[in-house]
Amino acid sequence: MLDATTRATFTARSFRVETSDGLTLSAALHGPEEGKEIVLVHGLGQSRLSWIRQTGGTLAETHRILSYDLRGHGDSSRPDETGRYSDPQRWADDLKAVIDAAGFRRPVIVGWSFGGLITGYFLRHHGAAHVAGVNLVGAVTRLDPALLGIAALHHAGPLGSEDLAERVKAYASFLKSCFATPPDPADLEQMLVYNGMVPRAVQKAVVMLESEGLDTVWAQLPELLLSWGDEEQHTRYEMSRRVLDLNPRARMSVYDGAGHAPFYERPARFNRELAEFTAGLAAR
Repeated sequence: MLDATTRATFTARSFRVETSDGLTLSAALHGPEEGKEIVLVHGLGQSRLSWIRQTGGTLAETHRILSYDLRGHGDSSRPDETGRYSDPQRWADDLKAVIDAAGFRRPVIVGWSFGGLITGYFLRHHGAAHVAGVNLVGAVTRLDPALLGIAALHHAGPLGSEDLAERVKAYASFLKSCFATPPDPADLEQMLVYNGMVPRAVQKAVVMLESEGLDTVWAQLPELLLSWGDEEQHTRYEMSRRVLDLNPRARMSVYDGAGHAPFYERPARFNRELAEFTAGLAAR
């Protein structure tokens, strides 16, 4: 049963899903039931609130949008055990669980940053037959230090530090590095809170993950859009460029002057391009 709550001019329905290993995921549905389906998968340390400029804007007036908190994030279960986060299958199964619970049949999946890696795991383990298309946003498509940006490499250790002062400083610095244009102060306060809610175990576990076979996943997708800000500090241009080389059907949209979160810094353009991408798939 989905609990209905009202947000701005659209309807959001919050719900919870149990995972295969007994955790609980927090999720929400936005927009009209007849709208084209979009699933938003946020990045490491973030939450479904990261997508407020999609779920709280005009995109949600015409599309059925599913957002959720990853395990270890936001209102989802946050066990402080690295083993809960080091298995790609669990991340893949989590995404499938929320898609199934929402009743989505053939959504477009939007994977931001670490959410791109999770999208890859989902496709690797569950296939792309029931996915209309994928939009990778500043996404980690391969775990290779040579493809990660300086900010991602710099913060990898400090975010999982045992020292509270170092960890707090790292979160503030990490968030600053995500944007070319500083976020609204009220939004930044919110971001600091939900980033700080993430257990150290999550940060420690992600370095144990792998990206075996994901090149094949990206190469075989029939519909793939990449979004990347040219002032990005977390994934290098080559991370997205190589996906274009792997998949001749893929296309890339570069956001001049935007950082790691173009969907936040350039919401009007991002929402328009996502809507156009989704509409184009539905027309085929």
